Amino acid sequence: MAKSLSHTRYMCKYHVILVPKFRRKIIYNKLRKDIQGYIKDLCKWKGVEIVEGHMMPDHVHLLLDIPPKMSVSYFIGYLKGKSALMVFEQHSNLKYKFGNRHFWTTGYKIMKAIKSKSDNEIKSYIIKKENEGKQKKVAKIAGLNKFLRIYYGIVRKKYKELEIWY
Repeated sequence: MAKSLSHTRYMCKYHVILVPKFRRKIIYNKLRKDIQGYIKDLCKWKGVEIVEGHMMPDHVHLLLDIPPKMSVSYFIGYLKGKSALMVFEQHSNLKYKFGNRHFWTTGYKIMKAIKSKSDNEIKSYIIKKENEGKQKKVAKIAGLNKFLRIYYGIVRKKYKELEIWY
């Protein structure tokens, strides 16, 4: 499934991970849909195909097909810069949390999707990471519930010792 330009055939897929400043869990609810739309628009404008993409609460996974005529670092800089401007334009209240219009961290993680790994393997990896995040959230809630049961059990014992009715 190689694509072509005038004198080249290419298959340049990259797995990119973008993280908001201070790893804030800001990518959910209304902001999630907006950021998705911004990223889709920016990729379409530059001729980059989004093969797979998932929005986690504190980062974004993208599998991008970037043409060889465009530098990867240039495109990621463009994507981060323009999407940050779009976010701050639509959600002006965020400038107090992030300051100086820095929505994304200065770095990013990128992995070249090599030929030995198929698209399905990379897609399943991204989905697996999303499911792991959900499992961690469930584990945190379970841990909190266990703590509360223990804490309130201790309080009940103290009240019974003092013979106070509640």
